[in-house]
Amino acid sequence: MSNTIICFGRKLEHFSSTSRSKLSCFNQSYRGLISTCFRFLVFRVNPFWVQLAYFIVLSLVGFGALKMSKPKSGSVSPKSIDVFFTSVSATTVSSMSTVEMEVFSNTQLIIITILMLVGGEVFTSMLGLLLGRFRFETPPSFDGDIVNSISNRGLQSDYSLTSKNIAQEVELGRITFSALANEKPINDLESNKNLTSDIKSLKYKATRCLGYLVFGYLLVVHAVGSSLVSMYVSLVSSARKTLKTKGIDIRTFSFFTVVSTFANCGFVPTNENMIVFKKNSGLLLLLIPQILIGNTLYPACLRALIWVFDKMTKKVEFSYILKNWKEMGYSHLLSSVHSCFLAATVFGLTLVQFILFCSMEWNSETMDGFSSYQKVVGSLFQVVNSRYAGESVVDLSTISSAILVLFVVMMYLPPYTSFIPTKYQKKEIEKGSQNESAGKSILDCVLFSQLSYLAIFIILICISERQKLKEDPLNFNVLNITIEVVSAYGNVGFSTGYSCKRRLKGEQWCTDSCAGFAGRWSNTGKFILIVVMFFGRLKNFSFKCGKAWKLS
Repeated sequence: MSNTIICFGRKLEHFSSTSRSKLSCFNQSYRGLISTCFRFLVFRVNPFWVQLAYFIVLSLVGFGALKMSKPKSGSVSPKSIDVFFTSVSATTVSSMSTVEMEVFSNTQLIIITILMLVGGEVFTSMLGLLLGRFRFETPPSFDGDIVNSISNRGLQSDYSLTSKNIAQEVELGRITFSALANEKPINDLESNKNLTSDIKSLKYKATRCLGYLVFGYLLVVHAVGSSLVSMYVSLVSSARKTLKTKGIDIRTFSFFTVVSTFANCGFVPTNENMIVFKKNSGLLLLLIPQILIGNTLYPACLRALIWVFDKMTKKVEFSYILKNWKEMGYSHLLSSVHSCFLAATVFGLTLVQFILFCSMEWNSETMDGFSSYQKVVGSLFQVVNSRYAGESVVDLSTISSAILVLFVVMMYLPPYTSFIPTKYQKKEIEKGSQNESAGKSILDCVLFSQLSYLAIFIILICISERQKLKEDPLNFNVLNITIEVVSAYGNVGFSTGYSCKRRLKGEQWCTDSCAGFAGRWSNTGKFILIVVMFFGRLKNFSFKCGKAWKLS
């Protein structure tokens, strides 16, 4: 009897081990299949389609979450097209609005906050770094002795190729790989293989370091920013009273506003945007740096941060990133010269706007009720927001036409527009011309420039709203439509709004709203603007389009 039990136990143990091994093989095959499909989608499919799918799926998920959530009590639930418009606007960080923001409940505001966070440029670029690490099948092995020798010798290592002293030299900025050969003979092929492995290992570690650095940058800015805004609102009675009157939680407002500001979205939980806080100069001064470091000054701040970590930690990875910024494949990582000129250009454009805005609007009705100090801070906040952020402390419909045209130009400019002297561009132009000549396709020859597409979108909206252009010309005019379209393309969020006072025929049914100008458009016009927002969010892929068209 005991022998039978022992035999049965052995068979059961054998069966269980066989089952586990089969299950393990199945799991490995399943994971391998998923990994293969994932690598194909990420590295074989054009990045444009990957990002377009990302934003569309995110917008649809946001639409579903907003529809399932109930609006604020006492508010009418928005139409489906307006909910989807809001979801797309938050995902593409455009802040175009067709409904008032105070319609949304606290739960819906949190959903919009998440959409802005995961749709922001810094967050999506961090995902790109994470995906970039999958280019390495497995984390390559890295020889610690070589790292130490690199750190110790720096530029002092200089060996020539001989049979007894084999140098593996790869110039990585100031880093030079140099490895002395063992007493045993090693052929050149094996040496090159070891060298390639070392390079891949260093690049893998540098990519991982950069990803952690961007994540920390994102985390610290949001944590510190939301804490400072929450502290300010709690301590300043006028700001605290405003939120209490509107029934907005201080914590929700602080995190929502900081996420929106850093992502350069421009949404604010209040109907009036930042106009209701126009006299809270301290709050405006807290938000201005977050606007800049989240978009136009992000490359300069990132490079400065990497430089600080390089000096503090003396790690090889940071040196590699600084000297091999192009090889990292991170579009926000620029050279030191380019970063300096970018920062100078940002401050220069801001100064020009500030001078023109103050000279045109200082004594206008736009600045009524402001003290001199509040006018300076408010003007600075307004002009900084014209480059992609879209928050506003004044009613844009009351601003002079000259300033509106200036804002249109600023909204059209790419975020990293910079003035670089010709002598610093020669090498990049030569490399770029070689790449362009090798990579032209039939599609590149028929695509229009971005300005051409904007003209097409404006024409389409003028066609869809042609009846209103005739009946209500003071509200529905080409300038207001152009501002709305360029603002959506630039993912800014500026809008002149709609006023019943400007109607030629006063109707009793007309009620003023704090929603954007697009809120009065037809569903067709709103859908066209949704397309514009997607187009603007992916404009990096169309910067070089239209070169096949010659005007002379």
